[in-house]
Amino acid sequence: MPPPGWPSSPKQYEAIKVATDLMIPTRDGKRMATDIYRPGKNGVPLTEKLPVLLNRTPYGKASLAEQAEFYAERGYVVALQDTRGRYKSEGDFSKVQPKDATDGYDVIEWLAKQPYSNGDVGMWGTSFSAHMQAGAAQYHPPALKTLLINMGGMSNGWDHGVRYRGTYEMGRQLTWAWSQLLADARSPDVKALLTKEKAEDWYNVQPMRRGLNPLSVSPQYEGWYFDFFEHANYDAYWKDPMLAWDEHYAETSDIPMLHVGGWFDIFLAGTFKNFTELRRIKKTPQYVMVGPWKHGGNNLPYAGDVAFGDSASIMDFLTDFHVRWFDHQLKGRSNGVERDAPVRLFVMGTGDGHKDAKGRMYHGGYWRSADAWPLPGTRMVPYYFHADGSLTTKKPVAVRSHTTYTFDPHHPVPTIGGGASARLKDGAFNQREDPRFPPSQEPWLPLRSRADVVVFQTEPLAEDMTIIGPIKVTLFASATTVDADFTAKLVDVYPSSTDWPGGFDMNLTDAIIRGRYRATRDHEVLLQPGKVYDFTIDPFPTANVFKKGHRIRVDISSSNFPRFDINPNTGEPLGKNRRMISTDISVQHSATYPSHIVLPLAPATPR
Repeated sequence: MPPPGWPSSPKQYEAIKVATDLMIPTRDGKRMATDIYRPGKNGVPLTEKLPVLLNRTPYGKASLAEQAEFYAERGYVVALQDTRGRYKSEGDFSKVQPKDATDGYDVIEWLAKQPYSNGDVGMWGTSFSAHMQAGAAQYHPPALKTLLINMGGMSNGWDHGVRYRGTYEMGRQLTWAWSQLLADARSPDVKALLTKEKAEDWYNVQPMRRGLNPLSVSPQYEGWYFDFFEHANYDAYWKDPMLAWDEHYAETSDIPMLHVGGWFDIFLAGTFKNFTELRRIKKTPQYVMVGPWKHGGNNLPYAGDVAFGDSASIMDFLTDFHVRWFDHQLKGRSNGVERDAPVRLFVMGTGDGHKDAKGRMYHGGYWRSADAWPLPGTRMVPYYFHADGSLTTKKPVAVRSHTTYTFDPHHPVPTIGGGASARLKDGAFNQREDPRFPPSQEPWLPLRSRADVVVFQTEPLAEDMTIIGPIKVTLFASATTVDADFTAKLVDVYPSSTDWPGGFDMNLTDAIIRGRYRATRDHEVLLQPGKVYDFTIDPFPTANVFKKGHRIRVDISSSNFPRFDINPNTGEPLGKNRRMISTDISVQHSATYPSHIVLPLAPATPR
C-alpha cells in the first residue's frame, strides 16, 4: 500500500498572537503562563467561536510558535503553555507530579469558557507534552474532545520509560536531568561545572551518590533522579496519574485518540498498551500508527545507521497530519479519517541492504493497515534455543543442556541503539562496538564476539519471513549470585556483502529484566544461587521482513549499558551498592527447560 497520505491543508487566515504570558489560574492558586493565537483577517481576530488546540510543555512554549501559527491559519484558537514551575509559570517543577494532571484539567475548562471558544478543546504534543495529555484526560475534563499523542504513550513508568522491569533507565534519566539543569542554570558557576564535565563522564560512577555528584547543585533535579533510582518497588509512588496511565484507564475520558509511536521509541510498549486497552473499554474510536522512527523522529526516513526509504518519513507530521485529524474530530469534517484503519504500521525490511549516499544501510519497508492488533491471522510460533547455537522450531530433546557465561559488571555490554532516547543514539545500528557508544572498547568487534553474549540464530532463511506483533522470550536460567539481570535482543542478520563485509547485524527490539523482580514488582525476592528460574522477557513489539538469505538471531546477556543501570549482583539495596561482583549465568536449553522466543508470524500481504 502507499505511504499514509493526506491533502495539504491550505492557509485560510492570518495567525494573530493575542496574548503573551497570559496567567491562567489553577485550583491551588498557581498560574500557568500561556500564549494565545487566534485566526483573523486584516489584523483582526475572527469573532466566530472556534475549537481550541492546547499544548502544555516544559521546554518553553516559544519553541512551538511556528506550529501554533500554522494551526491558527487553518481556523483554530491555539494555546501554548509552560507547565508548572517552568519559565513564566508559577509553582515548583517536578518531572512527574500529580498537579500536572489537575493543571491540565483546570486549563482546559478555563479555555473552553472563553468568548473565542466553542467549548471544544483538543490537545497535541510529543514526549513530555504527550504525558501532559494523558494526565489531563485521566481527570475527564468535559471540554476535552480528542488527543493526538505522539511518542509519549507511557502506560507505566515502572514498566518502561523510567524504570524497566526492575532496572533503572539510567542513561536517559541522567542525560535528561543534566541537559535541563544546564538549560535552567542561572549561576555562572553551575553552567561552568555542567559544561566542563559531561553526563557521559559519570556513566561509570556506579552508582552515583546523593550529594556527591554534579546534580547536587540542584536538590530538585538530584532529588527526582535519585527518587526514581532508589524507589525500586512498585507501590503507590508509581501509581500516580502522571506515571501510570494503565492504573487509570477506567476514569480516562472516552474520546477519540490517535496513538503515534516508533519501532525505536522508548515509549512504544505503552503506545500499544494504551491503544489496545482503551479501545477495549471505550466506545469512541482509538487509532494507532507506528513508523520506523526513533523518539521524535517522525520526519526522518532513517533511524540510526539504517534507512527505510522516503515513504517512512512524515515530513508534515506536525502540521497537515494534525489538521486532518482535528478537522474531523473537532469540526466534524468528512475527510477520510473516518475511513482510516485503526492500525497503520510501517513494516521494516524488503530493502537490498546497500550503503546509501549517507553511509546508511538501506533496509526499506512499506506501510500496512489492519483492523486489529495483533494483526488478524498472526501465528505465535516458538523458536527454541539449542546447545549448538541454533534457533529452530524444534524443541530440545537433551535431558540436560546449558550454556554458561560470566557477566562482569565492570565490563558491561554497551548500548548500541534501540529505544534508548536522550543522548544514547537510539535507532538501528550494526551491533558492533564503536567509539560512538561508550563503554565500547577497541578493537571495535561485533557484540556477538563477546564471551558474555550468547547467540542463537537460524540457518539462512529459504524464503522471506514477516514478523509483526509482540515479542516474548521465555528464558530458563540460573545465576551463581543472589541477583542478576537478563537481556534479550532480536537481530536481523544480513549476509556479508561488498558494502558490508562481514554482514550487518541490525537490532530490531530488546528488553531486560532484573532477577529480584522476576515474579512480582511490588517487592523483591532475591535469587537462590544455582537454582533455575523461568524469566519472561518482553521486548517491545516490532514489524520486520527477514529476507531470504538472512538469519533471525537472538542475543542473550546480562547488561545493556548505559541505557540500563548495571546490576552489581550483590543483592544490596538498588542505587546504594558499594560492591560489584561477577556472576556465572547458565542459560538452559533442554527438554525440561526449553528456553525460546515466540515470534508473531504475520500473513503476507500485497504492498
